[in-house]
Amino acid sequence: MSLLRKKTVTQILSDAAEGDSGKLVKTLGVRDLTSFGIAAIIGAGIFSTIGLASYNGGPAVSLLFVFTAIACVFTALSYAQFASTVPVSGSAYTYAYVAFGEIFAWIIGWALILEYAVSNMVVAISWSEYFTSMLSGFGITFPKYLATDYGSALRAFALVEQTRQAGTPLDTLPENTRVLADAYAQAPQLGDLHLIANLPAGAVTVLITALVYIGIKESRTASNILVVLKLAVIGLVIGVGAFYVKPANWSPFAPNGVAGVLSGVASVFFAFIGFDSISTTAEECKNPQRDLPRAMLYCLAICTVLYVLITLVLTGMVNYKELGVSDPLAYVFQKVNLDFVAGVISVSAVVAITSALLVYQLGQPRIWMTMSRDGLLWKRFATIHPRYKTPSFATIVTGFLVAVPSMFMDLKFFVDLTSVGTFFAFILVCGGILYLDARGLSGQSKFRVPYINGKYIIGALLILAFGYTLTGANLLEHMEAKPLLFVFWGTWAVLAVQGFRYNFSLLPVVGVLTNLYLMTELGASNWLIFVGWLAIGLVIYFSYGFRKSKLATA
Repeated sequence: MSLLRKKTVTQILSDAAEGDSGKLVKTLGVRDLTSFGIAAIIGAGIFSTIGLASYNGGPAVSLLFVFTAIACVFTALSYAQFASTVPVSGSAYTYAYVAFGEIFAWIIGWALILEYAVSNMVVAISWSEYFTSMLSGFGITFPKYLATDYGSALRAFALVEQTRQAGTPLDTLPENTRVLADAYAQAPQLGDLHLIANLPAGAVTVLITALVYIGIKESRTASNILVVLKLAVIGLVIGVGAFYVKPANWSPFAPNGVAGVLSGVASVFFAFIGFDSISTTAEECKNPQRDLPRAMLYCLAICTVLYVLITLVLTGMVNYKELGVSDPLAYVFQKVNLDFVAGVISVSAVVAITSALLVYQLGQPRIWMTMSRDGLLWKRFATIHPRYKTPSFATIVTGFLVAVPSMFMDLKFFVDLTSVGTFFAFILVCGGILYLDARGLSGQSKFRVPYINGKYIIGALLILAFGYTLTGANLLEHMEAKPLLFVFWGTWAVLAVQGFRYNFSLLPVVGVLTNLYLMTELGASNWLIFVGWLAIGLVIYFSYGFRKSKLATA
């Protein structure tokens, strides 16, 4: 009855093979998996965050993409080793079950809801914004009260009324605030209730959920088509934009120095998140132990090259100071009077976000299916549709969970919160590799993280990094500004000691520290909300999962 009871790799593979409620169909190859990875990674970020990062760091941000990709590789290698060792659909949840025990597995499974389901609410809302913007580009006006949430419209209307009563000109307010206020005023009413909902966000979620429900083959085909279209547009941007590059715009290469470049590290790192979603399809892979590791590394390599090329083209076409806009790709082509290309980019943004929505909507039900198979969730979540061979009930619940809130709530504040969950999962996966190595269990893995003995290196790097920090800004002021740095330095010290004792591999340690440092960049309020989210999860676990777990009833 221990909270740290673990499942062996043999047990997990046996449970997946027996499958009380049916089995998934194995149909995915390395090309399909790579396509899923690209679909998840290249979403809305490439059409927005690249501009802000370039505005702050200049052309040198292209190198930041390379460095960030290398940092992601440390985590991807850890995922790849686990995927080759435990080729089932639970992703980080299953890996934690093997390495750390049931309570950590539950925490990760619960945190992954933030990464997949909750973040998809934000993705759906973002899709709605790009979709209505695209329609306006074709001269079609979509009613704003049917493309926003009630809370945002009400707050905007109240702000406009306050401004009007104060006698202040309304043009002092942001345009978006005035648009939302008009939407609230123009919305049809049922009594005193204004009928406002984000219908495009709900509709696209329902359509994507239906596709995911029907089958993995159909989802694979749709993803491959969307990715081909997306890559074609990116190729068009790079190919056409290259003719308008002015090398003088690349000088100075790093106008705001290292600090300016590093200011975009969080947004650039988020642009790579998504490669882990591939692991949720492990049971639908023809050869997961070979193809999953390859696909993770392939999609990271492809996306890195594209990000670097696009950044160089953007900063070469216009001065980096002009890129602090929400739609930098469309902006630079409008700047050189290529409105047609700008229009194509607006359409491709909708395609890009659709493909990302598809992959995440595919991943969440499979994690719930695996948790249910272990007894930690209601048994029905493990039900496999007899005809479509998909986790049908879990897919419907995921669709409902994403579609309804995305129509009625403003969930943008969840962006950082989902990042906390993602980084938390990444850290445990990298730490899990250290556990496998220390226990001598890595021999079961068909793919292994390249081993570099960190016995002395981890401690030496700690001394150098801490010494460099001391020579910079006042350490106490730095730690007060970011109190979570105490956790970062403390964890590094523990890893240095344990690494000396157990000859830890350097690469997983770097993965742990990279993700932990990025977590310190997030606000304390996000951490408090995350702790609250975990508390709710633990209540559910102790009231159901702890007693119903297969390990408890075995």
